Amino acid sequence: MTTVREHAVDRDETRQGLQAPTRVLLVAFVVLTLVATNQLFVLARRTATLFSWTVQPPLSAAFLGASYAAGCVLSVLALRSRSWRTARVPLVTVLVFAVLTLLATLLHLDRFHFAAPGLVARAAAWIWLTVYLVVPVALLVVVLRQARASRSARADRAPGRPLPRWLVGLLVLQGAVLGVVGVALLVVPGVAARWWPWTLTPLTARMIAAWLVALAVAALLSLRADVAGVTVPAVAYVAFALLQLLALVLYGEVFAWGSAASVVYLGALVVSLATGVAGLALARRSTTRRTR
Repeated sequence: MTTVREHAVDRDETRQGLQAPTRVLLVAFVVLTLVATNQLFVLARRTATLFSWTVQPPLSAAFLGASYAAGCVLSVLALRSRSWRTARVPLVTVLVFAVLTLLATLLHLDRFHFAAPGLVARAAAWIWLTVYLVVPVALLVVVLRQARASRSARADRAPGRPLPRWLVGLLVLQGAVLGVVGVALLVVPGVAARWWPWTLTPLTARMIAAWLVALAVAALLSLRADVAGVTVPAVAYVAFALLQLLALVLYGEVFAWGSAASVVYLGALVVSLATGVAGLALARRSTTRRTR
């Protein structure tokens, strides 16, 4: 049987529903991430002729492709959300990623296929630049609009079930590790890449950093969420970890198996997977209790 507080939460979610521009932008991001997943993960060995820049080794391309696949999952679930409360973390995460990717792009414009002889690679480079000049601004606008629209309703919303301390600890650990590594790859890619389990170029290091920092932000933002609010980022964390493990299976010939860096890398993926599974289990249990 539902309670008065649960009815209040449902009414509040209705008032905080996603606006049309937000949904349009999420649909666009779903399409773009699907294309990027195909070009980078499925066609990881053909980026010289089919992508915006040549990504070597293929494992780096697959890492980025797997990350875009997780971003696609994040966007689809955010699109299906009934409220800004559950879509806030995904949208802010995508915003952080888009801004850092634009920064990495502008710092390495000479590496892109703007003048490549192949039509596909040349078109991909110009489309990439256009997308990352437009998307960060558009995302910032919709995030601010959604936050403003939901501000009054948020004050009346009944609090949900808080996260347990052990999950908070996992999220803090996850956010701290991803954040430190991501910032290091972004600021000093040549130095930080020495500790990565396969060879990275400065451009690829910064592109990977954009995803790591964005995931760190997602983990830290989830600390403010209740149990129901972690469902979307939890699914994305599971997808990210599983797809990165699949990337190792498909393209792991350059991975420094047995090194200290490889142990840390695999450990981080296991922690990401555990965090996501734990969040999903708690959210499902909470949903089951509400429907009784």
